[in-house]
Amino acid sequence: MIDLQNQLISAIKNANPNTDTAHDITHLHRVWNNARHISIGENTGSQRILIAAAYLHDLVNLPKNHPNRSAASKQSAAAARPILENLNFTVNEITHILHAIEAHSFSAKIAPTTLEAKIIQDADRIDALGAIGIARTFAVSGALNRPLFDPNDPFAQNRPLNDKEFALDHWPLKLLRLPDQMTTKTGKTLAHSRCKIMHTYLDTLSKELDMKITPGSPFFFS
Repeated sequence: MIDLQNQLISAIKNANPNTDTAHDITHLHRVWNNARHISIGENTGSQRILIAAAYLHDLVNLPKNHPNRSAASKQSAAAARPILENLNFTVNEITHILHAIEAHSFSAKIAPTTLEAKIIQDADRIDALGAIGIARTFAVSGALNRPLFDPNDPFAQNRPLNDKEFALDHWPLKLLRLPDQMTTKTGKTLAHSRCKIMHTYLDTLSKELDMKITPGSPFFFS
C-alpha cells in the first residue's frame, strides 16, 4: 500500500501542483487516515479504492466563491480517470473510485451509494471539524479576505447568518451540522467528538469577547 500511496502522491503533484492550504497534500493524508479509521471501525471497504479516492478527491479544487464550485468533484473524477488507468486499477475499481470522488463533495449533492463512497465522504467532512477544522475555516476565509466574525454581533443573536461575509457563520450553517449527516457509525462518533472541540472554542471565544451565547443564538449549545 505504501508503493501505491507514493505513486498517487507523485501523480497528484504532477497534475495539480498548486492548491490552497486547506486542501493541500496534508489534507489528503488526513482524509486517508480518517478513511482507514472508519474502515477499521466499520470492518468494511476496499483499501485500494479508499486510498485512491482519498488522494484524488481534490484534484480539481475551486475556491469557495467560484461559480462552478459544485462541479469540482465531477471535474476531479474526470481528471482522476487517466491516473487510475495508468496505475492499472480495474474497470470496476475505477467506477467505484470515481463515484466516491464525485460523492464526497457537500456542494455537489450526490448521495454516496457504495460503502467506500460513504467512508470517503465522512472522512473528508471529519477533516472540516475539530482543531484542524477550526484552522481550515480561518485559513479559507483569510484567503477570501473575510472577517473572522461580525464584531458587533459575533454569535448572530440579532442578525441572519451569512458565511459569505463572516468566517464563523460557516459553523452553524454547515460544519456543526455535519455529525448528524455522517453516513457511518464510526464517522458519526468521530465527528461528534471533534465538534466538542469547536464548542469549547466557542465558549472560550465568548468569554474573551465578554459576549454570552444565549439560547436564541444559532451558536448556542447545551
